Amino acid sequence: MVHRDVGILHPGDMGASVAAQAVAGGAEVRWLPAGRSAATRRRAAGIGLRAAADLGELVESCEVVLSVCPPAAALDVAEAVAGAGFRGLYVDANAVSPERMARIAGILADGGATVVDGGITGPPPREPGTSRLYLSGDAPAVARVAGLFAGTALAPHPLAGPIGRASALKLSFASYNKIAYALAAQACALADGHGVLDELTELAAGALPGTPLAGPERLAGAGRKAWRWEPEMAEIARACAQVGLPTGFAEAAAETFARWEAHKDDGTVTGARLIADLRRTERRAEPGPA
Repeated sequence: MVHRDVGILHPGDMGASVAAQAVAGGAEVRWLPAGRSAATRRRAAGIGLRAAADLGELVESCEVVLSVCPPAAALDVAEAVAGAGFRGLYVDANAVSPERMARIAGILADGGATVVDGGITGPPPREPGTSRLYLSGDAPAVARVAGLFAGTALAPHPLAGPIGRASALKLSFASYNKIAYALAAQACALADGHGVLDELTELAAGALPGTPLAGPERLAGAGRKAWRWEPEMAEIARACAQVGLPTGFAEAAAETFARWEAHKDDGTVTGARLIADLRRTERRAEPGPA
C-alpha cells in the first residue's frame, strides 16, 4: 500500500511546532516552500518536513491536511485546498469563529473532503503539558486526527458534538487570556500617562502577582504576536455577536493589538516600548470659531 503523507499549511512558529509533533508521532509531513521566508525554510528543514512542488502535489500525496495559519487567511487556505481537488481529511486548527468554521467545512465538504474542527490552546507545543488540541466533528475523523498526536507534546482532546465546538472553546479561552493582556497594557499606559506606573506595578505585585499588570515586561510576548492576535479578536467579536453578547471587549483589544503590529516577531521589543506605543496620539485640528 502506498504511504500517504500529512500536509501542513503553513509552518510558521505554531504550524512548525504542530508539524514537529506530527513527525514525532510517526507521520511524514509535507509543506509548500514556494514564497516562504528563509526563517520558515530553516524551521521546516530542522524538523524534517518534506517539500511539495505546489499545492496540487501536496493534496495529491497527503491524506490529511492541517491548516495552521493566521485567522484572516483560514478561509482563503480552505478555498485553495478545495480548489485543488482535495478529498481527504482536512483539519482547520485556526482561531476562527464557529460561524466561519462552518463556512470552511461547507467549502471542503462540497468537494468531497472530511473536515475536523481544531482549536489549539497554549504556546507552540514543544514540551508535554503545555499545549492542547481540541477536536470536534465526525467522531471517526476526530479519532484519526487524535491518533496523529497521541503521546506527543500536543495533547489531543476530542470533544463530543459537531464542528464548531472546538473553535468556540478556543475563542472562549482566548477571550479571557489574550484580552487580559490588552487590559493590563491599557492600565499600565493610563498609569504611565499620569506618572504613577511604578506605583501601579508595586500595587499589582501584591494584589495580582504573576500577572502582566504586576510585571509590564510580560507584555513583550504579546507585542510580538499582536499581528496574529488582532484578527483573532475579530473572530471573537463575531462569535460573541452570534450568541447575543457585546462585542466591545474584543474590538477594543483589536485596536490595542493593532498599535503593536510593527513589532511582528520582534524578540527585542520591551514592555515599556509597547506601553509607549499605546499612548501615541494623533493631533486633531482644533475647531475653528463659530
